[in-house]
Amino acid sequence: MSLRMIQPSTDAELLDWQYVHNEIIPTDPLSLDDVRERSGRNRLTVAYDGDTLVGCSTVRPPSDETPAATVIVRVLPAYRRQGFGEQLYTAELKHAQALSDSVETIVLETNQDGLRFALQHGFVEFERYLLDGDTIPYIGLRLS
Repeated sequence: MSLRMIQPSTDAELLDWQYVHNEIIPTDPLSLDDVRERSGRNRLTVAYDGDTLVGCSTVRPPSDETPAATVIVRVLPAYRRQGFGEQLYTAELKHAQALSDSVETIVLETNQDGLRFALQHGFVEFERYLLDGDTIPYIGLRLS
């Protein structure tokens, strides 16, 4: 089992990234234009097992708001606990660590699989916050 990981450039690839994002984070659905905008400032990756879409990721560079790079890995529920998240995380963590000595991630509180994965990989919670109008908090975690 080896993932095929690509940085989306076509509309079809961007739509795959959008689909995974919106499935994992239903509280903050993104439009295709939103995804295009994000691809201009962040590293987006789409992951496939053969031709089957299994996940996506985002690596955000450090900013004025945080000196840490942020790595977010999303795997569709049907493909969890099969090693796909581990492969995607390992690849994207290298990119994040090349940007900053400090790495963070963000998990929607209802994504208990994602939270468990982050904690098992050495992340420690440092904040919880709500986006305007949301009722489900996001959990900010820092790699210790």
